[in-house]
Parts: sequence; structure tokens; C-alpha cells
Amino acid sequence: MSDLPFGFGVPPEEPEDGKAKRDKTPEDKNDADKPGSSDSGATPPQQPFGFGGGNPLGALFGMGGAGGASGDNPFGAMLGGLNPNDLGAAFQQLGQMLSFDGGPVNWELARDIARQTVVAEQPEGKSKDRSVSAGERSAVAEAVRLADLWLDSSTEFPSGAGTAVAWSRAEWIEATLPVWKDLVDPVAERVGNAMGGVLPEEMQAMAGPLMGVMRSMGGAMFGTQIGQALGALAAEVVGSTDVGLPLAPAGKAALLPQNVAEFGEGLSVPADEVRLYLALREAAHQRLFAHVPWLRAHLFGAVEAYARGIKVDTTRMEELVGQLDPSNPEALQEALAGGLLQPEDTPEQKAALARLETALALVEGWVDAVVHAAAEPHLPQAAALRETVRRRRAAGGPAEQTFATLVGLELRPRRLRDASRLWASLADARGIEGRDALWQHPDMLPTAADLDDPDGFVHREAGEGAEGGIDFDALDKLLGEAAAGESKGKGEDEGNGEPKK
Repeated sequence: MSDLPFGFGVPPEEPEDGKAKRDKTPEDKNDADKPGSSDSGATPPQQPFGFGGGNPLGALFGMGGAGGASGDNPFGAMLGGLNPNDLGAAFQQLGQMLSFDGGPVNWELARDIARQTVVAEQPEGKSKDRSVSAGERSAVAEAVRLADLWLDSSTEFPSGAGTAVAWSRAEWIEATLPVWKDLVDPVAERVGNAMGGVLPEEMQAMAGPLMGVMRSMGGAMFGTQIGQALGALAAEVVGSTDVGLPLAPAGKAALLPQNVAEFGEGLSVPADEVRLYLALREAAHQRLFAHVPWLRAHLFGAVEAYARGIKVDTTRMEELVGQLDPSNPEALQEALAGGLLQPEDTPEQKAALARLETALALVEGWVDAVVHAAAEPHLPQAAALRETVRRRRAAGGPAEQTFATLVGLELRPRRLRDASRLWASLADARGIEGRDALWQHPDMLPTAADLDDPDGFVHREAGEGAEGGIDFDALDKLLGEAAAGESKGKGEDEGNGEPKK
């Protein structure tokens, strides 16, 4: 998996692959047999910012074809190898890409591609998207209702789901797209600005219209990649909170019956038990986000902090630019393909991602602990279902893959298990109320270091009040009483209790 945000690199498949092969010259065919060639079966080299034959910018700069040109590339065709038969269609496609002018990501394009993905042929073992039946909607509503009853015994937070809905994959895309926009736009905007403004003024003048076109097509490039990622994710998620974020509208618990059924295949667990367990997880997430008002802003703030840390290695860029020949347009193409605009992995980004990773682990760990406590007395296969969910994460499930694609984050499964253990230990030591009280403020939550030593955090916090002979709870109470008495005294005369004149 690429370490770059937004999955910058050559897509796994080229839609025009068959045509490209038909248009190959004998020299191209010889090149295809060389080691490292995409046709030789090896993994194609990763290109920064999606430069490659199947991306808008790759098509623009003629990358991926022999000599930087190909028959279905309008700019490559004009620079060499003009193919009049393809010119009209190429410019029509280019015009559609350039017609977008609404931000760093073309979300209309992303929506269309995501919806097309879920109705296309699926991998073996998966089925195409279908409508949700009335029976499935009723079953989901009943499962969420029962889940909320069970959760009352395992958390102090009241129900956070006003309604329960059953979604198809397309409905999940439509309902969650606004939240994905909030999540992705800050990163896309920073990357787009880096792409368009990182070159020196002399270089921008040399590139001329190509730089402006590159900025305009950035929205289409991001929209394409994000649409593909969301389409793949929609075929896997079982609810609205699989990525640890509140993707659904507030107060709405959602399950995807088609994906829930596929999740349960081969588990030897009754379908209604699988649905109930997943409904418990969905309802638990809803409670946490509904009654911890700062949590959503905390998570999204970490993503924005990551975006603010995006930078480009200008020193390396200046070295490469100094070697370019302005009379040779292909020199710019080669520099771009060689990583001229590759973002740096800055300390600011590392700190932001560490904060986001810890917060997500605490959310998922709390849900894991609370759901297990609620499900164990009622569901015979609760432990098996819990382990299935955990292993799904450990194997790099859809949540981890999507975050890695969109923001460069992979949620470490070890953090999930450590966080779950910590929350369970806190419930044993302080009770449910004491455990849930830690969500009152982000400064009260365990840190990444505490996740390394959950027992140490629990025991330290439990004995902290009496250490050194100081009971901090009693001290707080005394200070509160003293402050109240002082306030009362200011409003009365000390001698007779009459109000002061």
C-alpha cells in the first residue's frame, strides 16, 4: 500500500488497457517484456499525485505512453503522434474534466463513480448492490431497539439513536458523502495548493497554461480516486460507524442488510444473532458521539492538523528544476514523474496522525468493551463475533484501507485491543459511571503511553487521590464549600446579616 495520502499512484486497472495494447508499436512490445514493465506482470512503479496513464494528470502530461504521448492523450497527441480520429473524443473528455470549478474535489464525480462501482460486477463472493426489502428494514429497526435496551446495563450514556434505518450501498454513499467531504477537503486543498504553487515563478512561467490546467484537473483526479475508494468501502461496511467516525446524520443508526448477510456467511452463527451484535456496535457508537459533544470536532481537527502539515521538499525541487532545460518540455514531465511534488512526512503530520490514531483507538476500544459486556449475557456467540470483528481489523479491513488511502492513516489493531482492555479494567475499578466520566474532557482521556500500560493507568488513577496523604476529591469539596460561603458573606453585613448599603 502506498504511504502517500489519497493513494497517489497508478490505479490497479486501466480502463483503456485493451486499446493501449492494440496501439503498441514493436518497440513498445519489446519494452513490455523488460523487468519492471506493467505488462511483464510486475507491479507498476508508483507515481506521485496519480501521474499515470489512467489519471487525468497522467493523460495531460502524456505519462505512461511511449515518448510521453499516446493516441488517446490530447496533449501527448499535439506534442507528437497526433491521431485525428481520437482528437475530438479526447477534447470532449478533457472539456468535461475542466468544466468543474467548485473546490479541491469534484464531489459530483466522486458520487457518480462510487455509485457506478457498487452496481458493477463484484469480486467473487460479493453481489451487486440491491434495494432493501421491507422485511429487512423491519428487522434492522427491531435489532437496534433491542440493542439499545441491552446497552442500558453497560453504559451510563443514554440512547443516541432516534431512528434506525436500513441502507443499500448506494444509500450509504449518499448519506455519508457530506461527512467524507468534511474529512477529505482539507487534505485535498493543501495537496492541490502544493501542486499548483510549489514551483518557482520562472518555472510556472515556463509551464504556462499547463500549470493552470493541472490545478483545474486536480478536482477531477481527487474525485475519481475518492469515488473508487468509497465505492469499494460501500461494498464492505455493515453500518455507518465502521471507520470509527459518525458518518450518518446525527441520531440515525444504520445497518446495511446486504453487507451484514455477507459478513455472517461462513461463521456458523444464526443470522439474527449476527445482526444483533452489529446493531449493538452501531448503537454504542451512536451513544458515544451523541453524548460526548467535543469528540467529533476532536477527530476531525486532527485531520485538519495533518492537512496543515503538508509540505513539499522545496530544496530537492530546486535542485531538480535547476537541471531542467526550458526548451525541452519532456524534462518537466520526467521531473514530475520522478517525484518532484512528493509531499514530505513532516513532524506536524506525524503528531496529528498519532493524535487521531489514539482517539480512534479509544473510541473503538470503548465500543468493543461496552458491546461485549452488553452482548455476553444474551448472545451465545458473542465472544466469537467479537473476535471476528477484531480479526477483520487486524487483517486490514475496509476502515483501515480507506483511511490509508484518504489521509495516510492506518489504525493499528494492537491499539484497539489495548484500549478495550483499559476500558474494561476501568469499569472493574471505578464502575461504569467512573469509566464513562473520563469522556467529559479530552484531557481526561488516556494517552498513547497509557495504552502501552493499561493496568498502570487504572491503578495510578484509582490511587492518585490518596497518595501523599492528599484526598483530591475531598479537597475539591472543601474548596467548593469555602467559595460558596465567601460568596454569601459578600452579600450580607457581617454584624447583623443585613444587606450592605
